[in-house]
Amino acid sequence: MIIEPKVREFICTTAHPDGCRENVMKQIEYTKKLGSTTGPKKVLIIGSSTGYGLASRITAAYGSNASTLGIMFEKPATPPRRTATPGWYNTKAFEEIAQADGYYAKTINGDAFSEKIKLETIDMIKKDLGKIDMVVYSLAAPRRTTADGTVYTSTLKTVEQDFTNKSLNLKDNTISEATIHPASKEEVTATVKVMGGEDWMDWIKALSDADVLEQNARTIAYSYIGPKLTYPVYYNGTIGIAKKHLYDTSLQINKQFADKGIHACISVNKALVTQASSAIPIVPLYMAILYKVMKDKNLHEGCIEQINRLFREKLNQGCPIVDNEGRIRLDDYEMKEDVQSQVMEYWEQVNSDNINQFADMTGYWDDFYHMFGFRFNEIDYTKDVTL
Repeated sequence: MIIEPKVREFICTTAHPDGCRENVMKQIEYTKKLGSTTGPKKVLIIGSSTGYGLASRITAAYGSNASTLGIMFEKPATPPRRTATPGWYNTKAFEEIAQADGYYAKTINGDAFSEKIKLETIDMIKKDLGKIDMVVYSLAAPRRTTADGTVYTSTLKTVEQDFTNKSLNLKDNTISEATIHPASKEEVTATVKVMGGEDWMDWIKALSDADVLEQNARTIAYSYIGPKLTYPVYYNGTIGIAKKHLYDTSLQINKQFADKGIHACISVNKALVTQASSAIPIVPLYMAILYKVMKDKNLHEGCIEQINRLFREKLNQGCPIVDNEGRIRLDDYEMKEDVQSQVMEYWEQVNSDNINQFADMTGYWDDFYHMFGFRFNEIDYTKDVTL
């Protein structure tokens, strides 16, 4: 069938298999051009099919020649009309390319929060890899079902009071005001359950108890802080509270597994267009302006550039303490004083009429469509493709 993008608000309901493969290939080629580096050799990526998780898998394999085992929760196509999810196509492409290049690359598809998937993962590690030396935790899930059957749903809300500011209407690229309302205590608790560090700890405990972690294994989880502009909705909002719990969990892992030398750390990454970030009011406008400023200053990075810098400049020097809380700061370019002052200057001036002067809307939408395999010049989207 001929596949076209079908966009509803901040989500695209179709994905293009050839475009997703092109997306993966571009990231592989970028990593290969940088050459080999020292790094982990047997890596488990929990949340491996899109964004930072996919970039981590590609960087581990093609940067440090690692065997990679991925965990994803993706849906295959249901012919004749429904395409697979982009993560499904990404993973299929990565496995085919990596295996052809001689790399071990397997993926388990299922609910990473569940004990079933943890046990299945441990069995595969024992069978194929023996032990692993790195665990990347990169889950971005909307909900979680715990062992007792309780379903927790995360929310993107403020805490304590309303927050009103400029926001980008993704339907027509106009700017209006949006108000984000505060979450209830139950919603805060649920968001921490989904997006906090509890499941990360469960994974490390399960892997350690099963003796499939190498001595001195490293584990890393991804986070975001952002500028003061977005603090009410992010850093001090429900998701920020969950990310603080994630950070606290890194300290707990280091303390609890000190005898095994397991080292956990948080990497605070740059703002990028993802399915999750597109859903947060106010944030997409900030990112479009940030893209404009960082590209003008030749500082812009996507997922694969960020994660290659993480592996090559940060992780292979141990786990460096970049800030006073022991977090790796890959958002260092974003948070440069000259970058943020320029962003705020543009933020004050931007409106619906001048948005293309102060924001990189083309870059924003290119990144959005690329997530789903669209808008690649190398792909003929008029051709029939197999779902």
